[in-house]
Amino acid sequence: HSSLDVNVPVYPLLLEDNGYYIGRWRKCWGPGNLEVGGYTDRNPGGANFEGFEDFIANRPEGKPFCFWLGSSDPHRGYKLNSGVESGMDLSKIHVPDFYPDVELIRSDIADYYWEVQRFDHDCGEAIKLLEEIGELENTLVIMTGDHGMPFPRCKSNLYDWGTHVPLAIRWGDEISPDRDVKDFVSFTDFAPTILDLAGVDIPEVMTGKSLYKIFSSDKSGWVSKNREHVVFGKERHVPAQEAPSIDGYPCRSLRTEKWQYIYNFEADRWPVGVPEGGSHPSSNFADTDGGPSKFYLMTLKDDPQLKKYYDWSYAKRPQEELYDM
Repeated sequence: HSSLDVNVPVYPLLLEDNGYYIGRWRKCWGPGNLEVGGYTDRNPGGANFEGFEDFIANRPEGKPFCFWLGSSDPHRGYKLNSGVESGMDLSKIHVPDFYPDVELIRSDIADYYWEVQRFDHDCGEAIKLLEEIGELENTLVIMTGDHGMPFPRCKSNLYDWGTHVPLAIRWGDEISPDRDVKDFVSFTDFAPTILDLAGVDIPEVMTGKSLYKIFSSDKSGWVSKNREHVVFGKERHVPAQEAPSIDGYPCRSLRTEKWQYIYNFEADRWPVGVPEGGSHPSSNFADTDGGPSKFYLMTLKDDPQLKKYYDWSYAKRPQEELYDM
């Protein structure tokens, strides 16, 4: 899968080197092999604990702390119909316009939402514990995801449904509420933000920028002049091209308030893996997580009325894409 060179600075270990008590639970760095990058006696996320409560119980008194509360929610697979069985009303489920509005897809999205709610509950319990020990108002809490929902044309794609992830940040009275801020932020901004607030030097190799200026401002609209766009890209998600190739589908995107531009470097390849009949050892369209929505859309290839939904998720794409957002 991947590796991480031990010489690449990571914020948890930088915090630990500066007196912080650090730890992690469940999914943190990965998937990949840490040993080949030189990690033999440390983990870039810190020591592993059996939950946030275990971490806090072992915290040295008065020591500043940093904890990564990870989760495999809402990754697939899902328990079929778990959303409906939890009481969700399928008629209220929003179906993206690049899918046909059918009950199967609505139910699949509801199953995804049920797992989102489960992770939300875990975070709620952690916040409750912070309040009980008197540390809530003094703690920066960042809640986010690492990619869009694991559905066709979402996860492992550069469209908004694959890259625009939830982000909620809480920090006592330090963040001015009730503002509409347009600044683009990136996952790469979190590490320098945390180091900045902890008073730890930010390594020059970190390309993200601290969000403190946004936190401390009382402005709405564009707070920072250099945050009117965001750049992101993909090399390879999983091996999905013709066997035995491990090539991916390299692409880059520039997103502004009005426009999205995408450049697909190898437009002759299948964007999410080889189709039916291809020679891939895993599955057809292997770059899309398996599930009811994926397999339903695959049946629409020869339907003249619905083929557009198949194409939007699986067909080859032009080298350049430009969208008015």
